[in-house]
Amino acid sequence: MSSRRDRIRAKIMARVEIDPVTGCYNWTGPTSGNEGRGADYPRMSLDGQTVAVHKAMWTNEHGFIPGKKELDHVCRNRRCVRPDNENHVQMVTRKRNAMRREEARRARMSCEEILS
Repeated sequence: MSSRRDRIRAKIMARVEIDPVTGCYNWTGPTSGNEGRGADYPRMSLDGQTVAVHKAMWTNEHGFIPGKKELDHVCRNRRCVRPDNENHVQMVTRKRNAMRREEARRARMSCEEILS
């Protein structure tokens, strides 16, 4: 008989496509929608509740996420749920996550200026 952890991992991985170029574990299931700050994050039903897939996967593989910590998509891909590689999802402080988000926004804007 498989453990609850194995069942959760299997349920998530059944909806994942691995990008051979980036190594991202891309969620192919439902997301939080197309608008707002929380747009495009993976969502799934787990034990009757809707949960963020990247958080469910992280918790399943690494344990509890403390209250003052957040998960940062280092790869900048919100649909990535890869928990086993620090180049994809990392647990960081809120401040660190906000700094990285701003750095990524500035870099994106600079690229857009160069291309226009």
